[in-house]
Amino acid sequence: MKEKNIEINNDFLQEESEGQLTIDVYQTEDDIVIESTVAGVDPEDIDIDISSEAVTIRGERQKSEEISEENYLYQECYWGKFSRSIILPQEIDPDKAKADFKNGILHIRLPKISKGKMRKLKVKSGE
Repeated sequence: MKEKNIEINNDFLQEESEGQLTIDVYQTEDDIVIESTVAGVDPEDIDIDISSEAVTIRGERQKSEEISEENYLYQECYWGKFSRSIILPQEIDPDKAKADFKNGILHIRLPKISKGKMRKLKVKSGE
């Protein structure tokens, strides 16, 4: 049997590139919630920009030691700068947004602005 040489393109691992952060986005009755695994990043190294319609998360995952390419058996983790922008399905209140970081998971809670609340008006007689 003849062996085939398979060339692996690791261009996306170069320092100039920026990785895309993986996220889960869900909603509750009152909030839109974004969760992401950002293990290996200090909370103070995460930058979150919030507007009423979108959220952008940026950061950088640093290697603790330099390992030469030929010593890797597998290299699947992304090291370096990462970001992710999320267009929100409805308007939120950026001033009331909260973020916390626990066990390598970033958790962002974005309170919805309730435009859909209705109330009944009683019509009074003008007499």
